[in-house]
Amino acid sequence: MDSQESLSDYDYQLPPELIAQTPAVPRDSSRLLVIDSPLSHRHLRFRDLHQFLQPGDLLVVNDTKVIPARLYGFKKTGAPVEILLLEERSPNQWLALVKPGKRFRLGTEIYFSSPDSPQDSLKAKVIDTDSATGGRLLEFYPPSGLSFWEILPRFGQIPLPPYITTPNQQSSQYQTVYATKPGAVAAPTAGLHFTPELLAKLTSKGVQQAAITLHVGVGTFRPVEVEDISSHQMHQEWLEVSSDTVAAIKATKARGGSIIAVGTTVVRALETAAKSPQGLQPFRGKTDLFIYPGYKFQVVEGLITNFHLPRSTLLMLVSALIGRERLLSLYAEAIASGYRFYSFGDAMFITPDRQKITSLSLDQQ
Repeated sequence: MDSQESLSDYDYQLPPELIAQTPAVPRDSSRLLVIDSPLSHRHLRFRDLHQFLQPGDLLVVNDTKVIPARLYGFKKTGAPVEILLLEERSPNQWLALVKPGKRFRLGTEIYFSSPDSPQDSLKAKVIDTDSATGGRLLEFYPPSGLSFWEILPRFGQIPLPPYITTPNQQSSQYQTVYATKPGAVAAPTAGLHFTPELLAKLTSKGVQQAAITLHVGVGTFRPVEVEDISSHQMHQEWLEVSSDTVAAIKATKARGGSIIAVGTTVVRALETAAKSPQGLQPFRGKTDLFIYPGYKFQVVEGLITNFHLPRSTLLMLVSALIGRERLLSLYAEAIASGYRFYSFGDAMFITPDRQKITSLSLDQQ
């Protein structure tokens, strides 16, 4: 087995104090590690991003919006329970992770009350199990005349990652400024660094923007538990790549511009849409695409991303773009330089190989 396929090869040690507990304010004041050639890199601020994008480039973002997916309730016995919604399967029916899981048998009823309106109540019942996630399928019973989506904000909370232990974070801080389509249980964190002002500056420079939607779920953050990473199975996540975004990408490539993905979710969405025999096509459905070293990218040429957990599929995806050894050496330098890691942490920009892109565009003409 190739050494790059071993889980232990994607490990590193991170001092706990470098796990960011709060976001940078303003958002674009976070640090940015720019990898601007196969042999060089530099340390800047995220607001300097415009220096490395050119007129005609296309910035592709994920416009998913995090929903208040964490609910706290109780059983008939009064025992407290915690629910993390993962995916809507049908109206009022959701796949969810539950704690404590072993005590949620078929037929178990769960009750929720609203923190703001104690008189409001909500009931759910376990109607099935899911072996792929270890979760439960829950049937919710909202008050008459209301949909579950309408009442969810009353009962749910934005689910911050477990490594963020500082309380009282504002839910808006865990949403991108362009989040418009509810459905994610975690933020596409590379996008958290953008401000409206920075996006406007990029637009004025001639950098175009397009969006995909990938509702971040358990597939993105589920840990790898096998030493041979090639045998890891990703949980499916829902995505949409529209015809407008496909047209924008094709036009960008035709004129020699670069496709810059904002986050690993955008990479997975675009590369999934490119798996058609006809190449990149509009796509709406689920993906379990797992990208690790050896993968041949079809669409993405540059990547903006955060610093990811050890042994994670996200770390493996970024390694596929620049190589595992180089990525881990950059992580070591970032740690030594005091970069902040994970969801509220700093960012990295792997710039496109402009010379290679120019050669490709000339070959296609």
